[in-house]
Amino acid sequence: MNSIAKFKKNPWSWIPTLYYTQGIPYVMVVTVSVIMYKDLGIDNAEIALYTSLLALPWAFKPVWSPLIDVFKTKRWWTYLMQGIIGVGFAGAAITLNTPYFFEASLVFLFIVAFCSSTHDIAADGFYMLALSEEDQSFFVGIRSTFFRLAMWSGEGLFVVLAGLIATSTGSASFSWISILAIVALLMFVMSAYHGFMLPAPADDHPVRVEGESPLKAVWETFVEFFKKDQIVLAILFILLYRFGEGQLVKLAAPFLMDTREAGGLALSVTEVGVINGIIGLLALTAGGILGGIVISRHGLKRWLWPMIIIMNLPNLAYWYLAKFQPESFITISTLVGVEKFGYGFGFAAFLMYLIYVAKGNHKTAHYAFGTALMAFGMSIPGAVSGYIQEAIGYEYFFLWVLASAIPIFILTPFINIDPDFGKKKDDTEPE
Repeated sequence: MNSIAKFKKNPWSWIPTLYYTQGIPYVMVVTVSVIMYKDLGIDNAEIALYTSLLALPWAFKPVWSPLIDVFKTKRWWTYLMQGIIGVGFAGAAITLNTPYFFEASLVFLFIVAFCSSTHDIAADGFYMLALSEEDQSFFVGIRSTFFRLAMWSGEGLFVVLAGLIATSTGSASFSWISILAIVALLMFVMSAYHGFMLPAPADDHPVRVEGESPLKAVWETFVEFFKKDQIVLAILFILLYRFGEGQLVKLAAPFLMDTREAGGLALSVTEVGVINGIIGLLALTAGGILGGIVISRHGLKRWLWPMIIIMNLPNLAYWYLAKFQPESFITISTLVGVEKFGYGFGFAAFLMYLIYVAKGNHKTAHYAFGTALMAFGMSIPGAVSGYIQEAIGYEYFFLWVLASAIPIFILTPFINIDPDFGKKKDDTEPE
């Protein structure tokens, strides 16, 4: 076996790039678009509403996720969608220099969101097919880290670069055109790389009984999902796990950028990029890796409660910032970092729970069902968050976000998880 073949068989050759690529369109559509439209003069309510609607393809992907299971391979779907996403970003870049830039760019970003959600189905399914359960547990922190690295690229590097371009050219629209063009090129490169580098596991093939019609296979996929144990509780758990975060993520950047008279912290686009891209990256990375490690050592069941608490309690940091409006950049950065760490740590548990629910036949489609429910749990509260914030102000809004964690605390005691799920095999064997 030559060195290239060995490299292709090593999960490190594709997991980091695959989940970095998965994160780029998500962060650009869900988070960076908020900063971009705020910088281009759109008001908070419209930003929160329309960027939340852009997230709906992630919520509705169960409708077409079985097609990924019954047609072609996950590998094929993965690199194809990456290329189409690049086309979508290129189209959005072109529209920003038009009189109807808001409406036109939203159309192209919706195309990106649709293809990105389809890519998520295929990529997550490929992850589960190409790795053993033990490796899935080990790499959950790694994949989360590189997904967060994509978040850093979007919220940090690209935002800072947009601010620098705008400062040097005097044109906010040109700066964002440049960023969208860079992202389009990146997606084209990643599509070519993964078309060559992704392995071809034997289990990566259409999932249906020989002679069975595709439509029947799709129907059976839905039926099997709703026959799972505790499925009603699982659906509620997935919907509510990020209920508070779904609201916070839509207003965090506008809060940092709004004037102090409006209750914000009056930071520049570049300063917001530095906070999210340096402090945020380090905190999210530390939280995500630590979360994966503790789950692999002790199992998901043991760590579920602590991870839920650590994910939600640091939201108090934003209430503090809104209440006292500190001027110290270090103080602001530190408190944002605390919230990011808690989010990264708690999100590792959520990813493993989605894998737990998806176990069995049609795991690709069933994992997609779980992430779609997650998207609903983010997009619906996110869509109304701008109106809530405008009605009660930032200080009380962040208290409301904290209170939004109460339902998940009530539900968690009823969730049953195999105590050994997620543990390394050596940890489950008797000494």
